[in-house]
Amino acid sequence: MAKMNKTDSPRLVDFSAQYKRLLESKMRESVNRLPAPEILKDSMLYSLEAGGKRIRPLLLFATLDAFGKDPEMGMWTAAAIEMIHTYSLIHDDLPSMDNDDLRRGKPTNHKIFGEAVAILAGDALLTYSFQMIAETPDQFVDAAGKVALIRHLAEAAGPQGMVGGQTADMLGEGKKLTLDELKYIHEHKTGKMLTYSVTAGAIMAGADEETIRKLEKFSRHLGLAFQIRDDILDLEGQEEMLGKRVGSDESNQKTTYPSLLTLEGAKRALDEEIALAKKYLVETGLSTNLLEEITDLVANRNN
Repeated sequence: MAKMNKTDSPRLVDFSAQYKRLLESKMRESVNRLPAPEILKDSMLYSLEAGGKRIRPLLLFATLDAFGKDPEMGMWTAAAIEMIHTYSLIHDDLPSMDNDDLRRGKPTNHKIFGEAVAILAGDALLTYSFQMIAETPDQFVDAAGKVALIRHLAEAAGPQGMVGGQTADMLGEGKKLTLDELKYIHEHKTGKMLTYSVTAGAIMAGADEETIRKLEKFSRHLGLAFQIRDDILDLEGQEEMLGKRVGSDESNQKTTYPSLLTLEGAKRALDEEIALAKKYLVETGLSTNLLEEITDLVANRNN
């Protein structure tokens, strides 16, 4: 595929619709083919198909597009990313964690399938994600590339990344955290998987180290912006738009950006993170039209 100019890059709405449809078909087919208990597959698909923004897979597809690569080459890794994200939500909602009844406007997984099956569905999605990357056709990613993608995903999702951030978040409940402590939580709980989504695309595209570093900086600021916007929506969002309870952070005694900076201060911080994210995108010199639109989507989203 020839590299696109900014003027002829597809608009995000069309790009998003096309690749979300392909991704959801890929995930559904991949789970349905498994020789596994039907209730386990039903539980996995219940949460995978509950909707959502698919921001992480879209970042991967948009990064490949920025390098002039066919986004479909990232379909297997995109499915893996969304499976890990979905597993984390299933486990987050459990009574021993956030004890939520709603997710994306529907009863949480354990409310439908029970806690034991919900836990196992999360476990299945986590482990299956690595198999998905390994099954990427060699014409798109060679063996060394698959090993790199799997290693970086394990780092982003595990104790050095998302799970470490979730642990710090849990331990911080009921405590007044500093801004640095809060940033640590969000850079790991949310940011590491967002960064992986971008750098995985760069790895598949054969990017040089300097470009990857700039994309990492972009995604780091985007991840912080994503969480700041989340905290703002928890205060002033609408439950029917969010698909979950409003005010859950306050009821769980969590430190948030508005609680540290005030609501207006959090909005200023959001603007600053978005501006920095766009700055590093420009510095890559790539055709980043879609990534810029996703950045604006993060800044202005209502759910």
